[in-house]
Amino acid sequence: MTGLFIEFRDPLFGVIVFFVLIFIVAMFSYWWGRFKLKADDKTLERFASQFHKLPSEKELKSLIYEGGLSEKSWLLLAHTYEKEGDFEKAIEIYQALIEFQKDAQARHETMLLLGQTYFKAGFLERSKEIFLQILKVQPRTPQALKQLLLVYEYLQEYSHALEVLEPLKELGIDAGKDELYLKAIALIRNEKIEAKQKATILIEEHKKHHQLSYLIYEYLFRHDAAQAWKSLEFSECERLSDILWQLSEEKLDLDIIASDSFLSELFTAKGFVDLAKSSCVFELDVLIKLRHANEPCATLRFEYLCQECKQVFPFAFHRCPNCHNTDTIMSETLLTKDFIEKNNSFQ
Repeated sequence: MTGLFIEFRDPLFGVIVFFVLIFIVAMFSYWWGRFKLKADDKTLERFASQFHKLPSEKELKSLIYEGGLSEKSWLLLAHTYEKEGDFEKAIEIYQALIEFQKDAQARHETMLLLGQTYFKAGFLERSKEIFLQILKVQPRTPQALKQLLLVYEYLQEYSHALEVLEPLKELGIDAGKDELYLKAIALIRNEKIEAKQKATILIEEHKKHHQLSYLIYEYLFRHDAAQAWKSLEFSECERLSDILWQLSEEKLDLDIIASDSFLSELFTAKGFVDLAKSSCVFELDVLIKLRHANEPCATLRFEYLCQECKQVFPFAFHRCPNCHNTDTIMSETLLTKDFIEKNNSFQ
């Protein structure tokens, strides 16, 4: 029996004890790590649960003043809410931070974020008040000026928007496109001026600056198609393909269409004329072949690319919803199954 046991003086006994201790320490570390991980998860859950329901203004201020989170953490949390479209929570956090912050520059930056969030949430008047307040203290703030310009535009206060361009120019920021755009929009929205007069002014401006083609020709083809055809530059036709595609047959100028290859292909694909046998544009070529085979089972739909930020939108725009640049739209053709479109043309 004594042969089954190892005496404590035996070197093998020491090795076994050493490995047993290592095993015990490893197991203890493993289970302690799991315990800490669960504890941390519970702490995080408790913290996050405070924001499942928006705390009151008093509770939020209390949380900020307690200093449990740094300012950067609060700003990150507000930005996360904003990204998710929960503007109310983001606004509450920004407002509480502004009262808490003692550093003027930090407060200035948080006010900019608050104004932008109001704008995204559609509270234009509140957004305007914030940006005016910022500019009252720091009038040479480009971000506030640019945002204020957008707010005035959305409020259709075009004269005020044009006034904002002056300080932007003084800061060395090129605002030429914005100026032309705002003047054109103000003209189009001016009910005191007749459509014919508006068309004449817009054509003159386009000949002078060669900008805002989409905005100008969209208006012209709606209200004075004859003038639009006379002033149309063939180099712009591909960009305006969706506007041209939606024209009703009585608004066509067949002589002008026959004089340009792209127009001939476009309206042959539409089925209004038979002037082209093929096209280098894939979508038009397919439609032309189907027309000639008497199988008009497809048509065109359009997406709209911003040439500045490269974002694609399912709707036309004059100022990009993403980067807010003007005159950057480009129509892109897509094939789709044909549906009878009775009310989809410009009347």
